[in-house]
Parts: sequence; C-alpha cells; structure tokens
Amino acid sequence: MGPPVRVPLRLSPKVLLIDPVRMLPSLLLPLVGVLFVGGFSAHSYAWAAMGVGGTVVFAIIRWATFSYEIVGDRLETKRSLISRSVRTIPLERIRGVDVSTPPLHRLLGLTVLKIDTGASGGNEEAELDGVTPEEADRLKSVLLRRAPRPEAQVSEAAAVPQERVIIGVPRRWLLYGPLSGAYLLTPFALAGGAVGLAFQWGDDLGLDQDAAWSAGEWVWDHPYLLVAVAVLLVLAMPVVGGLMYAVFNWDFKLKHRDGYLVAERGLINRRSVSLESARVRGYEIVDGLAERWAGVVRAWAIVTGLGDSETRGQLLPDVPRAVAYQVTTDAIGPYQAELRRHPPVARNRRLFRAVFPWALLAVASAVGIWATGMILWWVLLVFALLLAGVGIPLGLDRYRSLGHGYDGLRVAVRSGSLRRSHAVIERRAVVGWRLRQTWFQRRAGVLTLIAGVGAGKGGYSAIDVSVAQGTTFPGEVTPEWLTPFLESSSPSTPPAA
Repeated sequence: MGPPVRVPLRLSPKVLLIDPVRMLPSLLLPLVGVLFVGGFSAHSYAWAAMGVGGTVVFAIIRWATFSYEIVGDRLETKRSLISRSVRTIPLERIRGVDVSTPPLHRLLGLTVLKIDTGASGGNEEAELDGVTPEEADRLKSVLLRRAPRPEAQVSEAAAVPQERVIIGVPRRWLLYGPLSGAYLLTPFALAGGAVGLAFQWGDDLGLDQDAAWSAGEWVWDHPYLLVAVAVLLVLAMPVVGGLMYAVFNWDFKLKHRDGYLVAERGLINRRSVSLESARVRGYEIVDGLAERWAGVVRAWAIVTGLGDSETRGQLLPDVPRAVAYQVTTDAIGPYQAELRRHPPVARNRRLFRAVFPWALLAVASAVGIWATGMILWWVLLVFALLLAGVGIPLGLDRYRSLGHGYDGLRVAVRSGSLRRSHAVIERRAVVGWRLRQTWFQRRAGVLTLIAGVGAGKGGYSAIDVSVAQGTTFPGEVTPEWLTPFLESSSPSTPPAA
C-alpha cells in the first residue's frame, strides 16, 4: 500500500452566508449612488444586483481556494485565488490560540480561530474564519502541543482534556465595571464616532460645509444646550460604561487546561484565549484611584512571545484584591517579600511634580489680576489653587506606591497612582539591567532601574531608587553576572618569597 492521501481541509461552507453580509457596509454607499444616478430605473437595479452578485461570487471563490492541514509538526494554509500562496507555521512557534464567536458566527454554529506565534507585531499569524466549535477544539488540542505525536495518540489525548476551573467571576462583580476608567469614556467615544460619521457621510446625506458651519454657529449661540449635552454624557458614563464592561467580560472564567491558562469571556462575542503556562513569567496587577478605594484590581499575565498582550494576556477583570492575589498565586506563583521603600527625595520629587505646575499657574493668574483685574484671571487662580491642593495627597500617594523587591525567586516593582501597576517577574525572565538618570535625577541623587524582560512590555522600572539601591539590587538578583567582573578586578595573590 502507498502512503495515505493527504486531504486538505476547508472552512465550513456556512461562512458563505457571513462574507456577503460583512461586505455590505462597504457596498452600501456605492449601491445607493448607482440607484440615485440611474434614477431608480430597471438598469440601475440591474447594476445594483450585479454588484451584490459579484460579492457573493467573490466570497465563493475565496472559500473554494482556501485550505488548511496539519502536516507532521507544522500547520499549512494555502490560498490559490490568483497566485498560489502557502504559509507554513511550525507548531513549536505557536504561543497561543484565540477562539471567538461573533454574533453571526454564533447563529450559524461557527467560530473564528486565531493563531499567535509572537512574531507578527501584535497580529495573529494565521486565522481560520469559519470552523465549527468541534473542529476548533480539535485544532486547539493539536496546535498547542509542542512535540509531534502520531494521530492516534493526539486524538486519544484530546478526548480526555485535563481541565480545572481556577475562578469563575460572579455576575455581581460586574458592578465594579464603572470603576475602570477606560469604560467610563464610552459615551464620549460614541458621541465622537457619531460626529465623525456625520462629517464622513455629510456629502452623501446632503449636508455640505455651509450647513455644518451654520449648525456650529447655532450651537455657539445656545451654549446651555452644549452644557446640557455634556452633563448628559457625564451622567451616562457609569451606566454605558458598566454595560460595555458587562458585554466584554460576561461570564468570565479562568481555567487550567492541559498545561495552558484559558480565559473565556464575552456576551455577544464569546472569546477563549489560551496561554501556555510554561511561558508565563509573571503577572501585573493594576488599579486606579476609584478601584483602589473600592478594593478591586485587574490582572494580566506576563508571557514570553505573546502578541497583543494588553488584550490576550488578561487574567482577571475587576475583582476584589484578595481574590486577585489568590488567583495569581494559584495560577503563577506567590511573591513572598515586602517591597522596599524608595528614599525620601523620591517623595519630594512626587510632590514637586504634582504641585509646581499649578502653583506656577496660580502665580501667573495673580499677576494677571494685578495687571488687568479681569474675572477670567480670578477663575484661573481658584482653579489652580484647588488643583495644587489636590496635588499634595496625590503626590504622597504616588510616593507610597513606589517600591521594589526580591524574594529569592521573583522580582517585584510598583509605581503609579492614577494607574498603579504592580509587576511580579520570575528571576529567570530577567535578561538585563539598565540604569537611567536624567539631569534632575542626578541633582537629586536618584535613578531609574529597569529590569529587561523577554516578555510582557519588555522592561519594568523601579523609579527614583537611590544610587546605592540601583547599584546593589542587580547584584542581589543576578550575582552570577557580576562575579566575573569582581574576580577580574580583585588583586592577584603575590608570589611566594
């Protein structure tokens, strides 16, 4: 008998019902233009029908000319629309697999499988848009294995996955969503998007520049209406932001499955992200002022070779602080040491940077009052004094947030106030050290120590440490790097008499 015949696999034919729908927005304006120019005659309807038919034919050709298959220890995707294109991805390069189900795909029982190799600048290396959930599970179990195995062994292992739920976020914790600053800006983002669409489609809707200028003058003549809209947007921030947060993080679950951390979330677009546990080098816990007052934090995994780590590396949405530390300890490992305080001069620098700009504005406003007596200067003076007063507790909080440490296994650095970040990195992930000192830091006798890491953001900074801390801490964490230099600089033993 000869070798078995390789049969390339194709996407589900149901995807042919999705592609034309996704192309309709880009065809909408041209189709409307054809109908208007043709005067809604039989010819214009025929041209519009030909445009829709061409879209369907193009979708069929794209589906028929795309195939994929796993050959040995690699994944191959082929496309032969005009010219033949073959993309080969070794399984050992795959860092994660992302499975999502957008609304149209969910209606048809399909999923989108994205493969990340960590070498594509934040974008997935390959995408299979339109496979069944069963096929996505099969592919994920095969793609996330490093050693090539016979097909029988792979199928047997995939049939009994080892899965353990680390945490399922209760729905009542979704009420923490409005505390996250990014989601609070959703109403303003929607309003800005609406204004942008109005400008983009203004000509097609019969709104020229003169009409836009007249609308602007009318709004300027009715400032109270503009204030009312701003107030409504501010009042909508917690409601709309909370709804968006719930949509993206609905039924959030973190699991440990076959050597991978799997995060599942989403209401409309259900998403499953797999992170190889062996490549996780630490975690980052983040909170803002409002989150800190409520005692909740967010958590991300620090993973080597992970593209789009800000989205794909999320371990937890807003959860109570104690829960976050328990989960990161369970999934990654604990940090068991106190953070070391930074010198008092770091506190002075935080206070100066938080107060000086507003104090300078207050002085300028006082000069303006003395020179002109205008009421505007009085408003600026009160505004500057209020912000300078707020800057004092903010500067003190920034100083209290500073810290770094080492427990023998992991390095930790913390900084920030409006967005405080506490990163914990395994010692083996540190690939280098960098000392950075600005002119002002040299005057103050402090510096910034950066731990170079081949994962996450690539480097994590301990800000405004003393010179002694900056020079001794790297030797404490990685003494073997400094030993050759110390030995070469030590005086040689004098010869015996």
